[in-house]
Amino acid sequence: MAIPISQMWTVATYVLKKRLTGQKRYPLVLMLEPLFRCNLACAGCGKVQYPPHVLKRMLTPAECFAAVEEADVPMVSIPGGEPLLHPQIVEIVEGLIARKKYIYLCTNALELKRRIHEFTPSKYLTFSVHLDGEEEHHDFAVCREGGHELAVEGIKEAVKRGFRVTPNATFFDGADPNSVRRHFDQMMAIGVEGIVVSPGYSYDKAPDQNRFMGRARVRKLFRAILSNRKKEWKFNMSPLFLEFLMGDRNYECIPWGMPSYSIFGWQRPCYLLQDGYTESFKELMETTEWENYGVASGNPQCANCMVSCGYEAPAVMEGFGSWKGFVGMVKGTFSSYRDAHAQKLLNEWKSEEETPLVQIASNQNALEETKVQ
Repeated sequence: MAIPISQMWTVATYVLKKRLTGQKRYPLVLMLEPLFRCNLACAGCGKVQYPPHVLKRMLTPAECFAAVEEADVPMVSIPGGEPLLHPQIVEIVEGLIARKKYIYLCTNALELKRRIHEFTPSKYLTFSVHLDGEEEHHDFAVCREGGHELAVEGIKEAVKRGFRVTPNATFFDGADPNSVRRHFDQMMAIGVEGIVVSPGYSYDKAPDQNRFMGRARVRKLFRAILSNRKKEWKFNMSPLFLEFLMGDRNYECIPWGMPSYSIFGWQRPCYLLQDGYTESFKELMETTEWENYGVASGNPQCANCMVSCGYEAPAVMEGFGSWKGFVGMVKGTFSSYRDAHAQKLLNEWKSEEETPLVQIASNQNALEETKVQ
């Protein structure tokens, strides 16, 4: 596993403390969105579709610190928008480091090389760089030619300066698992700490609704990608969550595990759905009808979701909250997941799977039934 021992220890003791006190619902990571403005307009993203007056708004450092303290989490993910466009992002990061929070600063890295000198390497700070595979796939996904080259330059500069770096890839229908595996090779050769992966989610506001996968296709793709893995590959994620993506484990979504705070307040129920906002974290936890979300609820908006913000938290909690989960996590960390069927699938991947990663179109395709486990 690519996650430092100090971070694993912090998370493990946090989870065990919650279990010993009998707390059933608690957050693990705060998704802190200081702004929605971005310098890209990715086809699969709904964040930049807000009107200009919303895109101009930003959280202050004080508002960010108050949200983190209110949620009392060990880890903070800072997505957006593009956080490096926030004029006070360095102050926000330094304030969170002073509070000993493990930070994942999510960035498309277009500005990273230019601004990297403003940050100081720390075990608490990781640059999570949005990089959706090899050059052709990434540039098509983010709708910008040359985006991959700039991102890789930023990654290399950050690694050279001693920063923790984790490329973060989101894969859509049409992704080629062979290309994804080559991408893993390229990233590990650069010297990144580990890789983060996730299937895409169908934002209502996303301009492209054609390339989001149902659960069966997610499992097929990730089984081809993650089986028979190379020993050089390292993932900055729970091995149990990766097994979930491959179809080897089943978890129920716990959206409170990674709550989201933005300029609108606390987002109900999660980072991906917008069913209203609350003014406080306490109100979010106590008044949200959590039973209305997740696959088991029958909510059609949740039917095909397998994204980390809903499903990695229960994997982490199982890994650090029980002996069985801990053993499974350790075993998964060192397993190559040999699978002859997955290798055959990888070798024969062709035809419809070779379509572009993202294709802009106006019509919507229905997603396949998701109840197959």
